[in-house]
Amino acid sequence: MTEIDSTSVPGAGGELSMPGGPPARLSVRSLSVERAGRKVLHGLNFEIRPGEVVGLLGRNGAGKTTLFQVLCGLLAPGSGEFSLDGKPIAPGHREFRSRCGVVFQEPALDPRLTARQNLALAAGLYGVSRRDAPSRIEDLLERVGLTDRGDEPVSRLSGGMRRRVELVRALIHEPEILVLDEPTTGLDEAAFRRIWADLLELRERRGLTLLLTTHRADEAEHCDRIGVLDGGRLVAFDTPERLTAMVRGDLLVIETDQTTLLIETLRERFAVEAHTSDGRVVLHRERAHELIPRIVELLPEGALRSISMRHTGLGEVFLELTGHELDEDGKQEATPPVGESEPADEARP
Repeated sequence: MTEIDSTSVPGAGGELSMPGGPPARLSVRSLSVERAGRKVLHGLNFEIRPGEVVGLLGRNGAGKTTLFQVLCGLLAPGSGEFSLDGKPIAPGHREFRSRCGVVFQEPALDPRLTARQNLALAAGLYGVSRRDAPSRIEDLLERVGLTDRGDEPVSRLSGGMRRRVELVRALIHEPEILVLDEPTTGLDEAAFRRIWADLLELRERRGLTLLLTTHRADEAEHCDRIGVLDGGRLVAFDTPERLTAMVRGDLLVIETDQTTLLIETLRERFAVEAHTSDGRVVLHRERAHELIPRIVELLPEGALRSISMRHTGLGEVFLELTGHELDEDGKQEATPPVGESEPADEARP
């Protein structure tokens, strides 16, 4: 695992505003949270520029949901300073909430109501006038391709369609910042692509600022900048390209019951440094494929359980920075509620 001091990683402290330029849309300084006597967030510092897409990448239990709850005003921080467009503000303040749209990880729609009814309910809760609400609802349904499904109960829509309704529900009051908690967890690949097409189009059209939490490397690749969150600490904060450049070569992951022997032999015979991660031996090296037959020869018969090689991506960067793999359930399809079937995105029930 690479030893990283967050203050030495470009952007980890969030000090990326251009001198003399506009202030960050959202700035977080020294955010710490303690729960049940245990510190779950440790002095986080980051900022988000207007119109930027920022992702917080981490495993389950890394502190992403706690951070999400603080930003949405659902949990009071132990310490920390926040500013919106350069002005100090508390996350739970009315002005902050009015300028944010929130998409929760868990469904927030009433499945018995239609998509239009859910959006009308949200419009009323956010104080959108009765004069403006109908046109906003139709415009949002059209943007996500659900105009012809708007009068069906949400329970009859596919998982991807429901998620798109959740998305436009958060936009009904025309917020400047959209905060999303694991926005695509449980969606299939087609629904994943559609959600991200919708998000990026909204950013392009409206200059919307996006902040999301995720444990999917492929989702983080859509972001302008990524914060790597591990154990409640922000260990890196930079663009996907610069983070990927921190880890050179290919990644080899070896499962064996002779980890100590393998690590020592690699160091002595090939001057290759390896380490253990989640019980496996991990190493980075240019032309790593050339090492595979040598590793097979090094280990006693039956000691090698598996060996795999991967080209460097954000998942491999996360492993190198934290010593852990990202969670592997990011692409599993959502399980529909008991008693419901999950229709295909394009199939009418």
